[in-house]
Amino acid sequence: MPSIWKLRSEEEVPSSLSVLAAELGITDLLAEILWHRGFKTRNEMDFFLSPGLRNLCKPTEVPGAEEAAKVLVEGLTQGKKFAVWGDYDVDGITSTALVKSFLESRGFECAHHLPNRIEEGYGLNIPHLKKLSDEGIDLLLTVDCGITNNAEIAAANEMGMTVVVSDHHLPSDELPPAAAVCNPRITSMNGKTYDCPCDALAGVGVAFMLMAQMNRLLPGDPVDLRQYLDFVALGTIADVVELQGHNRILVKNGLLLLKEAKRPGLAALKVVSGYDMFAAIGAGQVGFGLAPRINASGRMGDPDKALDLLLAADMETARPIAKELDTLNSERRAEEDRILKEALAQAEEQSRPPHNRAGLVLFSPDWHPGIIGIVASRVVEKYYRPTIMLCEDEGVIKGSARSIREFHIHEALTGMSELFTNFGGHKLAAGMSFPSANFKELRERFDTAVIKVVGTEPLKPTLKVDKELPLENIDYVLLKELELMQPFGMGNPEPVFTTPPVEILERRPMGKEHVKLTISDIEKTRRMPAKAWRMAEKLGSELIGKKMRFAFSPKIDKFNGIPTIELTIRDFTRKLK
Repeated sequence: MPSIWKLRSEEEVPSSLSVLAAELGITDLLAEILWHRGFKTRNEMDFFLSPGLRNLCKPTEVPGAEEAAKVLVEGLTQGKKFAVWGDYDVDGITSTALVKSFLESRGFECAHHLPNRIEEGYGLNIPHLKKLSDEGIDLLLTVDCGITNNAEIAAANEMGMTVVVSDHHLPSDELPPAAAVCNPRITSMNGKTYDCPCDALAGVGVAFMLMAQMNRLLPGDPVDLRQYLDFVALGTIADVVELQGHNRILVKNGLLLLKEAKRPGLAALKVVSGYDMFAAIGAGQVGFGLAPRINASGRMGDPDKALDLLLAADMETARPIAKELDTLNSERRAEEDRILKEALAQAEEQSRPPHNRAGLVLFSPDWHPGIIGIVASRVVEKYYRPTIMLCEDEGVIKGSARSIREFHIHEALTGMSELFTNFGGHKLAAGMSFPSANFKELRERFDTAVIKVVGTEPLKPTLKVDKELPLENIDYVLLKELELMQPFGMGNPEPVFTTPPVEILERRPMGKEHVKLTISDIEKTRRMPAKAWRMAEKLGSELIGKKMRFAFSPKIDKFNGIPTIELTIRDFTRKLK
């Protein structure tokens, strides 16, 4: 969907910015980009460009971390049998791997449970809590889940378990009856108010902070927790949380470990994802290469395969598991294509008269519950409307929702929470389950909720651009400087520039959906290659010789072993002004 282009900031930069840039050893252009992103002082820019671990918040600043660590350390030193309960996505699997690795390095056995997405669904469930209890587990830590599992935790208490909740999802009005709760989004607990400086942590970030506090309290010599930052980077990037502040520190340093590939499972995962084992990779390669293969394990049913890979002791063990995950990911992609085709047909019908729905609710009983969230994101990308994707299992409807910037989907679902057996999520994503009898009411109330916030007229997405940049100004110096802004992601988007009018000289298709262009400035003094993903239909051969403007991000392409500069097209317009 074509976007409205809007400058990230129209504030006029001060004349002193050149002096500040010189002090930092950066170009005026990079200083200008940072200025328009809200970094106004030398210290703010320096902190952003040099995200060292010394600037990371203290574990005790995370609400509940101090008490949670005390409860866990006390239980472990008393000899209680311990288990960690994670989630089936990358964030939950990396959190589980981190906790198991850390505790075993400190001499403690650590059992685990990762729910089967299809059979158990998200979060805690009483049958498997009972199974853990029967196995003698009497100390349980949740990671990346548990904050809304009040009934299940009450049941675990009755079984004699001591439960500690570690989560980053939004809490409900009543916290679970656990022995301790650690969550950076909590603002008040036990009569104490909190203003957490790292409230955007992913689940694996919360687990890292909790283990750091336990590291101080456990008897014996502490271990160096920096060795687990590769897990933290992988889970944080995959969970699409803001890559600003403390998340940026964790991910930036974790990506350095991913480059070293000392962990056999992650080394093997890089190779099957198409990267050299020791290649430096950014958040984009993690998000589109490594993470989907870890996620495929949980999405297709068995997250333990991915955990086995992360914990593999050697390459002999890791390689076959990585290949299996790669195969699962291929199967997932084929199933995704099938579901997407059906979902887009429903979305097209619902977005036209007589329906004209502002909020899309799409349903098929045989859609795979592990894939509908990915497809919901693709539907939002095309139609720019909040979307709920639903499937059915034995009379229970399960769903994944994705939203747009203007609509807080978790708040909307909270307003109709009586319809759900279970639900949870964030501003832009949520999941739920409910009886099939509630389907029609959900569809109507969801549409009403969306209209109330965004109106009846379809919105157009806004593409924030950093500035106009002629082709002649794109060089390796610029690309090297933009690397300083990595890792890119939510909260720290990759810089997007716009061209002045340019001419399309050549067009070559790449598969069915993608296209490669050669563009030049009007004077024909500079020509550059450009790739447009999923735009082949919109950028047809009839545009050769035409003048257009593009929104783009510049990159260095090393595909043939020879670094070349190319543009990744974000959007385009025939309007020349």
